[in-house]
Amino acid sequence: MNRFLLALAAGLLFGLGLAVSGMTNPDKVLNFLDLFGRWDPSLALVMGGALAVSVPGFAWVRGRGNSVFGDALADAPPPRVDGHLLAGSTLFGIGWGIAGYCPGPALASLTRGGEAVWFVLALLAGSQLARLFASRR
Repeated sequence: MNRFLLALAAGLLFGLGLAVSGMTNPDKVLNFLDLFGRWDPSLALVMGGALAVSVPGFAWVRGRGNSVFGDALADAPPPRVDGHLLAGSTLFGIGWGIAGYCPGPALASLTRGGEAVWFVLALLAGSQLARLFASRR
């Protein structure tokens, strides 16, 4: 199987998982974030399930030392907490709390149109603005 087909299959599986779990429903996400209102803890199970699959998967790949296609794995950069990381994660959290979308579920929701389209357009515009400001520094 070539790289494109493997990436396509992984993306489709990821999108299907987001849709089946309810992560593409912004109301469900907002209810999960509303700890003192209509809290819906079901997405914690989704996140736990994702960790149960990804942690052993990453450990397996790290143990192999190369990718499925035999390419060497790049070393992860050392973790560094700085103002840019804190600002970016704060903006991400605020946007997720306001819209009920984060990038993956928003892309999976594009098939329904509506607010997901506006979210993705704003995401792309914000990404380009961030790139523009970063290049001026």
